[in-house]
Amino acid sequence: MSIATTRPDDFKAQARAALQDAQLRTSFRGAMDFLVERRAVHFSDLQAFERLRSLGESVRQHALAHLPDLLEQLEERLGKQGVQVHWAQTADEANRICLDIAQRHAAKLIVKGKSMVSEEIELNHEMAQHGIDCVETDMGEFILQLDGERPSHIIMPAIHKTKEDVARIFHEHVDGAPLTDDVAEMIAIGRRALRQKFGEARIGLSGVNFLVAETGSLVLVENEGNGRLCTSIPDVHIAVTGIEKVVEKLEHVVPLYALLTRSATGQAVTTYLNVITGPRRPGEKDGPREMHLILLDNGRTQAYREERYRATLQCIRCGACMNHCPVYTRVGGLSYGTTYPGPIGAIVSPHLQGLASTQHLPTASSLCGACGEVCPVRIPIPDLLMRLREAGRHRTDASATPPTQPLTGQGAARSIVEAWTWRLWRILYASPGLYALFAWLAPRLRWLTPPLQGGWTRRRAPLRPAARSLREQLAGRAGKPRTLD
Repeated sequence: MSIATTRPDDFKAQARAALQDAQLRTSFRGAMDFLVERRAVHFSDLQAFERLRSLGESVRQHALAHLPDLLEQLEERLGKQGVQVHWAQTADEANRICLDIAQRHAAKLIVKGKSMVSEEIELNHEMAQHGIDCVETDMGEFILQLDGERPSHIIMPAIHKTKEDVARIFHEHVDGAPLTDDVAEMIAIGRRALRQKFGEARIGLSGVNFLVAETGSLVLVENEGNGRLCTSIPDVHIAVTGIEKVVEKLEHVVPLYALLTRSATGQAVTTYLNVITGPRRPGEKDGPREMHLILLDNGRTQAYREERYRATLQCIRCGACMNHCPVYTRVGGLSYGTTYPGPIGAIVSPHLQGLASTQHLPTASSLCGACGEVCPVRIPIPDLLMRLREAGRHRTDASATPPTQPLTGQGAARSIVEAWTWRLWRILYASPGLYALFAWLAPRLRWLTPPLQGGWTRRRAPLRPAARSLREQLAGRAGKPRTLD
């Protein structure tokens, strides 16, 4: 299955196809078990973990409670430091801003550090249409780009690829690359292919893990060093991120960083923690001469305006919920057809893409609660999944207090048959007489039970009423006559 061709509205078919792929399931199962074990080592003291979670949750909730003010403070601070701040309401606006900057500098090559938001807006595709080549420099992203695919995990994008897959990709797409199964040699092949790109590119692009309003700092967390090269060697640095990434103070980054690294890859710290506070200053020997920050909305204010959905924006993109999810670990990230897969994708994507195309994602959960238990900032993911399921089947309630704002595509999963079924069920159960009549008729008309009952009978026997109702059986035991009342 090609990630590039998957769509969220085809989730069910894509998930069924993934379940038939034994190699995919084996690869994901092993990788997820490894990450879960590494994370458990660093959070072995559950009391300490809960204290850190509480602190991280408080930091994110505080930032969201003051989001408009913090964003204004961030813009003002960055402006004083020589950073040009751009606001983009949609993915198209963000792409137009990037394109304008690239064309003003006559850039034909952009080197990219890992950025999920650039995947979200499909920046590479948009730039390619205007003759600008965007090269992924994160090794996993680079491998997928060579193979024409998109990431299947927000932290380890090529986790679904085997060693043999990577060897084949390099051999087919990198000039002079031998077909080898030696991991160190494959990494060296990738590094050699990327190294020259850093010197050729006029523009470097990155994502952002945290924005600090007080100091005007951009914080980037990475392991490979490619992010540092993208943000320091080219003349122009463009950072693209969502508006929710802001925190108030630099000290607020510390607990979030501790939670992010341990939850994501099971590391106490990552190899690189970059804190960027502006372009190159007089006398400095490296760094970009021009710096831009694009703050993207793209549906985030829709989650923000409704308090019942606002916790969605607390996410620090660690991927722990995905690693522990029994659904994700079996069908993989490509099945979801979205930039953000797994439990977090199921609650984020409806705001970014609307419920019409993502209506199946909130139902792709067993509601076991593992995602909520491991979330380092305590996002109530199971509760949000249930709210989105309800929103998919019901239009907004104007009589609610306070009135709720509809999600884009709200009610897209509404079924007339289902709606009337529940309406009749309500009438039936509200009337003792009707209920008693139904209980008497159901066993006698059980032969009318349909053999096919939707998804239930794909793996199970059809549901049929018992030959005698419980009420009749109890009446018979007591020797009482059977009545309808």
